[in-house]
Amino acid sequence: MDIMNETITQEKDTFRSLRICIFGAGSIAEAIVRGVLAKQLTEPEQFSMINRSNNERLQELKRKYGVTIELTSIGKQELLHEADVIVLCMKPKDAAAALHELKPLLRPGTLIISVIAGLSLHAIQHILGPIAAVRTMPNTSSTIGLGATAICCSQSVDDTQRAIAMIIFEAIGIAVEVEEQHMNIVTGLSGSGPAYLYYVMEAMMQAGVEGGLTQEVAHDLTVQTVLGAAEMVRRTQEEPAELRRKVTSPGGTTQAALDVMNSHYMSKTIISAVHRAAGRSQEMEHQIGREIE
Repeated sequence: MDIMNETITQEKDTFRSLRICIFGAGSIAEAIVRGVLAKQLTEPEQFSMINRSNNERLQELKRKYGVTIELTSIGKQELLHEADVIVLCMKPKDAAAALHELKPLLRPGTLIISVIAGLSLHAIQHILGPIAAVRTMPNTSSTIGLGATAICCSQSVDDTQRAIAMIIFEAIGIAVEVEEQHMNIVTGLSGSGPAYLYYVMEAMMQAGVEGGLTQEVAHDLTVQTVLGAAEMVRRTQEEPAELRRKVTSPGGTTQAALDVMNSHYMSKTIISAVHRAAGRSQEMEHQIGREIE
């Protein structure tokens, strides 16, 4: 067991006593609550959830998970002030206003965790000061507990706070720590990654239907093929290139298909797409930074 994993194990008892306020009530916010509670890492009363105006959504989440909610401005401010951990889950366009609202409410030692795309640690600390802040990039598979999340931490984050962030995101999939300079490529790779695979699956299903299969059969075969391929990589720990070589016989059907893909520069296209998404992430980061400063 490495030092980080050992720290995470040790801090799970501490985690149970933390008051966690989720600022935002979208799908990732709900995934965090659902994942943490499903793994019995804390009790529902340790969670509070607030948002700007959608009271019906908050009441729905309270019914589903038993979390604390507040519908008044004063009540929301009290929850933020009392929290040991605040998770920012609002839309990027609302980030600056939320940070300004949050600044006078923070207590010393409060941990700020952001899941807001493009919101840098510098931007957070520009408004809130040199606080402990963690920037994250989860993906939509987090909503079913199979997410891939990268985190990066400000210099003021200690080992306990780092472990707290890892505990939260390991409850909804896997979590890895990276340098902040790599968060944009993470966004291009795993943040937007599910959409690339959905796109490939769409094409596979269409080909199946064009070949005479029913939509249902084409769907089921495609889903299981992608699921099985991912699980093969995970279980065998072999590189995808090696697994591809094993199923590609010279002159066979798979080789014929790969020849078509290579003729259309599919590998280069995917690589370019990942880098373009990373570039767009950087553009958004600069835009949010300008709005905040």
